[in-house]
This record gives sequence, C-alpha cells and structure tokens, in this order.
Amino acid sequence: MPVHDRPDRGLRSIRLERRSVPGSTYLLTVATLYRRPVFLDDEAARAVCRVHTAQWPWRDSAVLAWVLMPDYWQGLVTLGERDSLSTLVGRFKALTSRAVQGHHRVNGWLWGRGFNDRVLGPDEDAMAAARHLVGLPLRAGLVVRLGDYAYWNTAWLFPGEA
Repeated sequence: MPVHDRPDRGLRSIRLERRSVPGSTYLLTVATLYRRPVFLDDEAARAVCRVHTAQWPWRDSAVLAWVLMPDYWQGLVTLGERDSLSTLVGRFKALTSRAVQGHHRVNGWLWGRGFNDRVLGPDEDAMAAARHLVGLPLRAGLVVRLGDYAYWNTAWLFPGEA
C-alpha cells in the first residue's frame, strides 16, 4: 500500500519518508525564521544570490530557476545523483546563513526549520513552472516589471533579457 494511502499515517511520518529521486525536478521552498522579511535588505539579498553563482554548492544538481522573496527562497531544482533533497537544501541553508550578516540571524539562525518540496509530474512543463516561479515578485506587487526585480534567475534566460 502506498504511503499516502495508509490511513494510520500522519503527515509527519509521510514527510519522514520523503524520497529523493535523482533526475526528478522539485519545486523547493525555504522560509526565513519567523518569516522575517530579511531580504528587503539589498545586502542580505545579494549575499544569498552570490551562492547561486557558484556550481559547487549544487554539485551535480541543476538549478533551473529561483527567486528570493523578502521572507523566503523558492527554486526549481533537478536533483543530481550525489545528494538527497535534505542534504542539498541543508547545504544551501548553511552557506547562505554564513553569507548573510549576523544581525539578520536570530540566535545564529537565518532560515526556519525544514523546507517544502513538490516534485513536478511527468506532464508538467518545467519552463512553465519556472515562468510562474520568477513571476512571484510581480504577483506580490513588489515591482511592476519583472526586470525591475534583481533577485531571480532562470536557466532559460539569455543575456539582455528580463
């Protein structure tokens, strides 16, 4: 019987059985501790963005798109062979926490506990999911043109576009 069909299983036990399937594309969400709008501060936002420019934090996983909102990060990631989702997100959170100045952390913590993930189904278009993801600042009313928001990127963006 699949995990989701077990009536005696709670959400917590289902999440503990989270599967990391290499080659699958996931929509990941990581919220700041207490959903504080840390990334309204440009310096903090730029520090997190610099982590995306290095390949080594992601290893053999591919970041297809990401956006940094005032109180959370969301990314579309195709998982590689070398890491589980938990390991990948844990590394991202650790590196970005160290990159952001200490006054943005609460008792050393920048990010809240855990993360949310959703695997894209075989019939879901990753480019459409990326388009939806990077449109978040527009829908949140942070900017009137996507090009006016600095904290996002997508693998489908060519130099000079935005």
